[in-house]
Amino acid sequence: MQFKVWLILAGAAAIAGCRANGSSDSYTGILEGTSIQVPALTAGRIVRSFVETGSLVQRGDTLAVIDTTELHLQWQQLLAKREELESNREAAQTALRQAQSDVAYLQKKFDRLKRLYESETTPKQSLDDLSQQLQRAKTALANARNKLRTLDALQAQLDAQIALVRKKINDSTIVSPHAGTVTTLYYETGEAVPPMAPVAELIDTQELTVKIYVAEAVLPHVRVGQKATLRVDGLDRELKGQVTWISPKSEFTPKSILTPETRSTLVYAVKVTVRNPEGILKHGMPVEVVLEQRT
Repeated sequence: MQFKVWLILAGAAAIAGCRANGSSDSYTGILEGTSIQVPALTAGRIVRSFVETGSLVQRGDTLAVIDTTELHLQWQQLLAKREELESNREAAQTALRQAQSDVAYLQKKFDRLKRLYESETTPKQSLDDLSQQLQRAKTALANARNKLRTLDALQAQLDAQIALVRKKINDSTIVSPHAGTVTTLYYETGEAVPPMAPVAELIDTQELTVKIYVAEAVLPHVRVGQKATLRVDGLDRELKGQVTWISPKSEFTPKSILTPETRSTLVYAVKVTVRNPEGILKHGMPVEVVLEQRT
């Protein structure tokens, strides 16, 4: 809350300052990095934390590790089920091959006996008996195929469960998605984290923005992509940025410093973005922004 008030004060002060010195392109604002909430994709107890508030981290650095004892037990159960399923699959494949062999044998025998029956050299009862045996063999073959398809479906389910547990185990190591500074730790070592709850907040400062407020009369001279110069106290060189966003609607001068003269002044919020590969600029740092004149 204090930070927001500070930002509003800085923006409003810039407007007042610009009016006082007659300039229309020099403003003051506060640099802001991108806030990133790093979640715990796997619920559980934090067994180790590798960072603290204020720590600088790089992308891929480990922030914390969550206990995986229960997940590893589930893993062992699933592996045992997979072994059992593989054994059942081997038995089902053996049964299928046997059923295919039985059907092929009985079909040949039936075709031969049918020719004998047609030549009136064998009784019809023998043909009927063999026909029933053939139908039973075909039924057994269909059942064997269905059993194998069922095992295939169970295998797919089991593979998905194994993949899910593997993912949860991998997700138990919480890593930083970006380089930045740890500004908040929501859980300490030994505390239990619910699923998808944020564990830490990072501020990515590789690229920062500063919000300034321009008067309504100045707005027609401001464009997205317009170059800007940033000046920082204590830094002997200027930094370059550019306008990346202009508010589509106006707002009154921030209420915290209203005066009779500025009470009804309309301003527009403008964001200027600056790259920070060297890490010189910090989140919350006040800067002076000069919008370069368009030619």
